[in-house]
Amino acid sequence: MDAIVMAGGLGQRLGMGEKPCVELLGKPLITYVIDTLRAAKHIDRVFVAVSPVTPKTEFMLQKRYGGEVGVIHTFGGNYVGDMIYAVETSGTEGPVMITMSDLPLLTSEMIDSIIETYEEHEEPALSVYVPIKVCRKIGVRPDTVFNKKGKLIVPSGVNILDSNNIQEEQEDFNLILDNPKLAINVNNVEDLRRCKELLECKSAENCL
Repeated sequence: MDAIVMAGGLGQRLGMGEKPCVELLGKPLITYVIDTLRAAKHIDRVFVAVSPVTPKTEFMLQKRYGGEVGVIHTFGGNYVGDMIYAVETSGTEGPVMITMSDLPLLTSEMIDSIIETYEEHEEPALSVYVPIKVCRKIGVRPDTVFNKKGKLIVPSGVNILDSNNIQEEQEDFNLILDNPKLAINVNNVEDLRRCKELLECKSAENCL
């Protein structure tokens, strides 16, 4: 399965320039996601979708990874439109994983487990959520909350779609995981500080 990391947004709330390039413990934020995907046994190729507002991100990727990570130029300003364009441009076939660039706590084991769960179900797509209680427990205030059959859940920013039908709405399996690492994405300075503390902690599970 191929993976596409969406990195074309402004990241205005963080207020530190291009969010994918913001350093976290000496590494650009997006590299945590890329390195995790590249280490996952079920991921083949990794692409990054950039836009006119993230030129430094593209330069950094070329310098750090060369041709080992594909770079796709999107138009910016419309996440769904950019995602569809990135999938079509990548040349990927079958299922493709779409992730955000601001999930530094993702692990390759989590990625592989999500893909294995996807392969066990018939739905053409899969969306990963965490219960809102997990966000509340660790003090995270989510931007988006869905009510699924009476359960309040928060999208994690990790999805799998059928690239062959990317222009169509796809029925998805809702994978709900009680994993705090999926509840933290970097939207502001406090999120960045929290991720720094967790990455520095010898056992992140005990620190959450």
